[in-house]
Amino acid sequence: MNKFWLTVALFPICPAAIAETDIEKPLLCQSNFIPTQWQPLSGLPKNAIDIRADKVKINNTTSAQFAGNVVINTEQMQLSASSALINKQSAQLSAEGPLVYNDPFTRVESDGLFADLNNYHIDLMGADYQLTQQLGRGGAAQLSAREDSIELLNASFTTCPSDKPFWSIEASTISLSKTEGWGETYNAVLRILDTPVIYIPYFTFPIDDRRKSGLLAPTLSSSERYGLELITPFYWNIAPNYDATITPRYMSKKGLQLNTEFRYLTPLNSGLLAFEFLEKDDSEPDLEERYLVHWQQNSYFNENWRASIDITNVSDDNYLTDLTSNYGNATDTQLYRTGTLNYLGEAWSAQLKIQNFEVLGDHTESYAALPQIAWQTTEAVQWQGIDWSLQGEFSHFKNDDLIITDASRLHIEPKASYSISDTAWSFLSEASLLHTYYQQDGNLNDTEFDERVNRTLPKLRLHAQMNLERDTKFVVDDGVQTLEPQLQYLYVPYKNQENIGLYDTTKMQDDFSGLFREQRFSGVDRIAQANQFTIGATTRIFDNKNLERFNFSVGQIIYLDSNVKPTRQNPLNKTNYNALFAAESMIHWHRRWYLSAGIQYDADTKQLIQSHATIDYKGDNNQLVQLNHRYANDVSGYEIDQIGFFTSVPINQQWQFIASYHRDLVAKRSTELFAGLQYESCCWAIQLTGNRQIETDLNKTINQDDAQFDSSIRLNFILKGLGGKSSYDVSRLLQEGIFGYRRPYFLNN
Repeated sequence: MNKFWLTVALFPICPAAIAETDIEKPLLCQSNFIPTQWQPLSGLPKNAIDIRADKVKINNTTSAQFAGNVVINTEQMQLSASSALINKQSAQLSAEGPLVYNDPFTRVESDGLFADLNNYHIDLMGADYQLTQQLGRGGAAQLSAREDSIELLNASFTTCPSDKPFWSIEASTISLSKTEGWGETYNAVLRILDTPVIYIPYFTFPIDDRRKSGLLAPTLSSSERYGLELITPFYWNIAPNYDATITPRYMSKKGLQLNTEFRYLTPLNSGLLAFEFLEKDDSEPDLEERYLVHWQQNSYFNENWRASIDITNVSDDNYLTDLTSNYGNATDTQLYRTGTLNYLGEAWSAQLKIQNFEVLGDHTESYAALPQIAWQTTEAVQWQGIDWSLQGEFSHFKNDDLIITDASRLHIEPKASYSISDTAWSFLSEASLLHTYYQQDGNLNDTEFDERVNRTLPKLRLHAQMNLERDTKFVVDDGVQTLEPQLQYLYVPYKNQENIGLYDTTKMQDDFSGLFREQRFSGVDRIAQANQFTIGATTRIFDNKNLERFNFSVGQIIYLDSNVKPTRQNPLNKTNYNALFAAESMIHWHRRWYLSAGIQYDADTKQLIQSHATIDYKGDNNQLVQLNHRYANDVSGYEIDQIGFFTSVPINQQWQFIASYHRDLVAKRSTELFAGLQYESCCWAIQLTGNRQIETDLNKTINQDDAQFDSSIRLNFILKGLGGKSSYDVSRLLQEGIFGYRRPYFLNN
């Protein structure tokens, strides 16, 4: 084979703009669809053309003709052809096929080629092309490649790998912009299974993962609540750091809802603004306009100062449950409206918070904190071998609808602690002084509340723990077992606190971790009397790869004085338990099987308080099966006894089945049934899901025994490559399908 070097005056050519990392290719497409991206010939001098051929004929000093296995390389492309003619003076190249053309963006099989190498203007006739940096292929009567774009005449485009694609676009003109990352078509016909479906005079579509304005994949569904539902989102790429999504949502039983989301990113701030609006709900004639407003922002000013805003407001209590939203859960019982400013220094940290709650449904109204200022030392000061620290808080609470309309609270808590820590054991002793001052205003006549209250209480906490270890063959053949016993003593004297209102205080979760807490309540409006020991232990088993395969924790509180038992102190009118026993366990005896369980038990009354148990099987390819059971003897006056099942099973590489089912054993009825089937290939996906669950109306007081059900069927159809990233994620569907009680009913929170 002969080899020739020619030097031609070429203008520099910039390759197509690509991301720093390769675009993620779907696994279904990797084997036979994405070719190896072309790389320039190594060692090629700048502005040189490397030509290899079996035969060469020099016509004159400016041109040459090549024949037989012609291979031409430049910095920008490679061409394999049967014959070629090149003019050095004009930098023009013509070649005859069958030929193969490669550049950083495309691979083309063609019958003939004409190229102006100076201007990087290449025309290929009868071309079958394939994009090499993203999914995309097709054919064209003529393909014209430029430095930053490709234009196809009488062409087709698809992201399907097979010779008979599921879908394709046929158009008189298709333009693909390498730098912009999008394509546009004129006089296009969308074909599905080679059948014309729709004629579109003009539209654009993305050819990589960069953002571009346009319609996203629609969603079609049907349910008893909404009737026929059609969601057609439109994405607006306003600027590199601003974008918006405008989503009309048509519901035949409710009307037309408009949802909008605006996102922004600046050097100091990132956030979003969202607004959802339904002018008239045909199924709720008593309601006026229904809307949701949401604002979320995080600000980073410097290493010491940060701020955040999270505000959600709805028109009525049942908005989230009835209409659903991405900015709140259907199980929420209150909406947070919070603004915070944080300072983190070397010695001190502080937070300024303004917080309000919108309570949903028939629940007690909450106080707004306007404002709440908290501070604490970030590093304890050592003196005489003792660590000294200080934390405090000032809050002003307001609610015009309650007996106490305004209240100011100042809380200061100095602490002295001494600790010893070793590999095998540790000991911590803490002594605190809790001083709180209240100024309470409102109609306090004939109430137990005082206008001014000073409360000072000492607190003593002693905590000791050991860490023991031994080799074991239980659960695993070559494992290590640890034993971590711990003992705690807690003392707080009695103080009558009925003259203080409840502003931000609630009873905390009773579980194994809660046994060793310093207080039984969140907030400082109630500080529980204590004179008690807590005894507990945890044992763990690790395999030879240091993975935890088993753990078991058990503990109980022992009260030294009957007056400090929780049933003697019931400031929140909550159910209390005297001899609280708690245990938790997890066993991972096989790489695919997991079992976890927990129990809370009152040893005095021999009463089961709460329990939960789950068994999981996790197979290959995200296969998942879980059985679960939850029990609570008293949740807002109801006994909760629920079993559940959910699974995600890949049938093969394209098909996946998901399902979940939960049943109330007390009411003897199902609470949720969800099932879905999905097919996904390289270029298209389809989801069919069905759901039946309890319908809740927080605008009304409905007894749990009178619950009604809502059934729905949803169909999602996605043509990959014709829209933004769609939510054809089975794990997300499964998560959405798992029924959850409203927040007070969650047993582990």
